[in-house]
Amino acid sequence: MIIPCIDLMGGKVVQLVQGRDKALEGDAPLEMVRKFSEFPEIQVIDLDAAMGRGENSDLVEMLAGKARCRVGGGVRTADRARRLIGLGAHRVIVGTAAFTPALQDISQAVGPERILIALDSKGGKIVVKGWQEATDFTAEQVVQKLEPYCDGFLCTYVDKEGMLQGTDLDWFRRLRAATRHELTAAGGITTLDDIRELTALGIHCALGMAIYTGRLDLAELARLNVHHPASHA
Repeated sequence: MIIPCIDLMGGKVVQLVQGRDKALEGDAPLEMVRKFSEFPEIQVIDLDAAMGRGENSDLVEMLAGKARCRVGGGVRTADRARRLIGLGAHRVIVGTAAFTPALQDISQAVGPERILIALDSKGGKIVVKGWQEATDFTAEQVVQKLEPYCDGFLCTYVDKEGMLQGTDLDWFRRLRAATRHELTAAGGITTLDDIRELTALGIHCALGMAIYTGRLDLAELARLNVHHPASHA
């Protein structure tokens, strides 16, 4: 399954390079939902909430009311997870909190079936807090321990995120071998070949920069989605 991404910052749709530098702004959020209407699911990340500088709850609510959305950004407490589900999110994405005792509370509050855990890798190690802090472990080391708390994993290869230089297919192969849970790949996915390779592994593809720059054509991606619908590994 191909999942287009809407990243929110300061009330606007943006695309960042490696989570730091703003590369471009998209159309208004409502227009982006219209553009993505052919896709079964959209990924919405509240970057302000992820970085601890406010949130875009009104926009999240509006988007979740118009499309099936997985929503992330600052989901560090059970209350925040409950609130996002209450706003209409189909599932919530938990990043930083997945590596704290809060994960158990969040999982109990909304149910593991409503949770995707973000495994964001930079320089081979998992990074947290809006990708600003590195941990000592790799995604492959922790994935099985986290399985009971979630329905799947969103795995971002941060080294290539937003750079349109391709992704690390070997990393995704290792992750696929490490878990039977649903996996979504993100970070640097640039070509239809990337998407075909990942789809063949039974991995979903979350796309941002390649869509926003026109590198990949939305109509073609929507057609690809029809031929390769969601496969829950």
